[in-house]
Amino acid sequence: MTSLRLSIVAASCIALAACTQVIPDGQLPEPQQPLPVAENARELGAVRQPAAILNRIDPRDAADALDSFRRSCRVATTREDVSGLTAPADWAVPCTAAATWPRERADQFFAAQFTPVRVGTGEAFATGYFEPEIAGSRTRRAASDVPVYGIPRDLERCWREDIAMSERTGRAPLSRRLPDGTCVEFDSRTEIENGSLEGRAPVIGYAADAIEFFFLQIQGSGRLVSPTGEVVRIGYAGQNGHGYTGIGSVMRQRGLIGEGTPYATSMQGIMGYLRDYPAEGRAIMRENASWIFFQELSGPDAAIGPLGSIGVPVVGQSSVAVDPKFVPYGAPVVLELDRDQADGLWVAQDTGGAIRGPNRFDTFWGAGAQAREIAGGMSGRGQALVLLPNAAAARLPR
Repeated sequence: MTSLRLSIVAASCIALAACTQVIPDGQLPEPQQPLPVAENARELGAVRQPAAILNRIDPRDAADALDSFRRSCRVATTREDVSGLTAPADWAVPCTAAATWPRERADQFFAAQFTPVRVGTGEAFATGYFEPEIAGSRTRRAASDVPVYGIPRDLERCWREDIAMSERTGRAPLSRRLPDGTCVEFDSRTEIENGSLEGRAPVIGYAADAIEFFFLQIQGSGRLVSPTGEVVRIGYAGQNGHGYTGIGSVMRQRGLIGEGTPYATSMQGIMGYLRDYPAEGRAIMRENASWIFFQELSGPDAAIGPLGSIGVPVVGQSSVAVDPKFVPYGAPVVLELDRDQADGLWVAQDTGGAIRGPNRFDTFWGAGAQAREIAGGMSGRGQALVLLPNAAAARLPR
């Protein structure tokens, strides 16, 4: 029997209980003023800034950012940029240069290949996500252990009888295909916790702590780490088709966390309440009917870090989640915030349900106690610049 510690990673997550696939809106401090709405960055307004700004890039930041940028090139050079700021061809020159550029001169790479651009007002808001660890095992050790399920065999997209023909547009919803060929709503969190998937889905492992596993599902991806240091990364494979409910917002509205209570409006505060009131906490968690299924990840990328939403591994203190309507995937980003820890150069490699709007960022901090502490309290405001390939920036106004 192999004992494991399961450590979870956001493919795009916020430390305040939010995440890439399923961000719990309302659990993090939002900007006091609503962000302007635009279809993409070009409509909002993107303006070139003085190139001399790039001379202030820290060489240590630049070396890690260069590594991350190289890995993003396969996406930037082939994928449509919905922000409207770049085209795949714009990335050819910097990506070709990056392939052989020395790490020790990485700061010169960004100064030579990119132009700083302010999107909208440039007023930034940043949170953080990280890679925490939870106890678990390959086999069930206690009746309370929670299965880490792979994709169920009867989960598929199909039209259910309760959906009117007039509403059957676009993709069919995730549902359960019955043996007789009909489709019904897939099992909810409550049903799955009560054992409804037994025999219907593969089990990757078991989590010993239901609360930690709840947050693992919010994060959407992670890794299994054995006491000997063996690492098995797991990633998001699918979802049960039920809508996501952010329990932080629910708890705050009910006066269970936040001002006037012993529990802060943070991941730590939410978890504190859930542990102090286990019966009430379990009922609250079940109000989020969404359930996440996982797959094991392997290969060279899995050895680097968890995969972000574009299929590129994210790296602590280098990768950042963005709204792709305003920041191209693969673009370097310079943050200057009132939280100095997050200042510097990042690379856009992820996104998330709560990462919406211009200059909204979620910084990834890696694994361990320090990463958990920094990300759990990260709420920074300041200025952001997006670095665009020179060819793309030349099309923008000054």
